[in-house]
Amino acid sequence: MNQEKRDRPIGIFDSGIGGLTVAQAIINVLPNERLVYFGDTAHLPYGDKSTAAIQAYAVKICDLLIRQQCKVILIACNSASAAAYELVKEYVGSKAKVLNVIDPIVRHIGQSYPDKTIGLIGTKQTVNSNVYRKKVDELDRSIELRSLATPLLAAMIEEGFFNDSISESVIHAYLSDPHLQNIEALILGCTHYPLIKKQIENYYKGGVDVLDASQIVAQQVKDYLDQHHLAAEKRSGDHTFYVSDFTRSFEESTRIFFKRKVHLEHYPLWE
Repeated sequence: MNQEKRDRPIGIFDSGIGGLTVAQAIINVLPNERLVYFGDTAHLPYGDKSTAAIQAYAVKICDLLIRQQCKVILIACNSASAAAYELVKEYVGSKAKVLNVIDPIVRHIGQSYPDKTIGLIGTKQTVNSNVYRKKVDELDRSIELRSLATPLLAAMIEEGFFNDSISESVIHAYLSDPHLQNIEALILGCTHYPLIKKQIENYYKGGVDVLDASQIVAQQVKDYLDQHHLAAEKRSGDHTFYVSDFTRSFEESTRIFFKRKVHLEHYPLWE
């Protein structure tokens, strides 16, 4: 039984292709795992959708991932993790382990930065939901969290503007906000942001730890599989990448997020 379960894929879903940064990080630490990725490109971005809408999308996507026999389902989107994690966990039950992208980074902060001031940048949905503040306060480690919504960043990255003067100006404008002064670490609270991690590190010139959630999340997936003896010994087939709405630009952008071109299959879940 366990062998059969080991060979099952890891399911990952996101509002679009930003979650491919997390998929890439998982493949780096778990090269034997097969991924089934679903990007809900018909509804992107989730950052400006209601909680109820995001929950409805998430449940339907999880249905698909359960049918694909996923052993783990990772919600690779901060907005969806904030809005739908508890519901999805209940819905999926014992069929798969559900993980999100928020809890691993909160745990990391609690271990590494007690009594410190930490910054967070993310979408309006993520920042306004206060999900990070609530979870950090629950740690009871005297951590002060300062959050700033940076709504231009994800769109800018999707359009291919990074490592250039336009992105430099936008990043500089956000990071110089008085609210983010005197922090010791900065959480990149959006799956798009690993692509501008270098630029953010350059801005701080080593004075602030820039925390890339995708690497921390990938490590958590690895730890979970190792602890439960569910890690695959060899890859059982090709990764699959589904999108709910297909345009050529998504296919082109996958190279940005995933470091190589992938074939996107159009899976019209909403028709």
